[in-house]
Amino acid sequence: MAHRIAFLGFVALAVCASLSLAADPANLQDFCVADASGNTRMNGLACKNPAMVQASDFAFSGLHIPGNTSNAVGSRVTPVAVTQIPGLNTLGISMVRIDYAPWGINSLHTHPRATEILTVIEGSLEVGFVTSNPENRHITKILKKGDVFVFPVGLIHYQRNIGYGNAVAIAALSSQNPGVITIANAVFGSKPDISTDLLAKAFQVDKSVSSQNPGVITIANTIFGSKPDISTDLLAKAFQVDKSVVWQIQAMF
Repeated sequence: MAHRIAFLGFVALAVCASLSLAADPANLQDFCVADASGNTRMNGLACKNPAMVQASDFAFSGLHIPGNTSNAVGSRVTPVAVTQIPGLNTLGISMVRIDYAPWGINSLHTHPRATEILTVIEGSLEVGFVTSNPENRHITKILKKGDVFVFPVGLIHYQRNIGYGNAVAIAALSSQNPGVITIANAVFGSKPDISTDLLAKAFQVDKSVSSQNPGVITIANTIFGSKPDISTDLLAKAFQVDKSVVWQIQAMF
């Protein structure tokens, strides 16, 4: 009986320990303003001397200024993270403003360290994300001014302005440094390049397609095998190729 009680006590202790490790630790001080000049390497940024902290360490100006959307995808993200506000260090939160030209997109991407919650300030957006293998379910919705949508951490997602005027959204993210992986850039902008043979086999296309259309091939099952399909127009703009190339890839999946 004593051995059984001891064993149950050990199990309870192990569970409590695992739960404590699964959560972010609480701050042990009021704040930890990032010290950009610090030489200490850590998961986050070293703290500035609290006596040297100023109000400017917790403030940012300019989020009312529209971003320049004169680019290939027709959007601009203005971040407000720990780089812009040092006082965000260790607080686990950040935000962005996203401006969209008519039919502009915030291309297919993921945030490896954050869930995102987005609200439309002006215009109408088509938004969506794709679930992990094997389902690759495409969760999509049309948002209007004042609507809110959540993108779970790590999942590929996008937004597209479906109106003829400009659109604006504000999003909050659950990390001071959420990170961004744009799918096309990651696959075709890697240094050094990923082998063309490998890409052609992975995405079931001829090598001429993978070499001549470097934006086409992405995480194939997720992007081209989603159910329902992601818009051909959106994919063509995201990867800067003709729609016929997108149709060719989609036919493989």
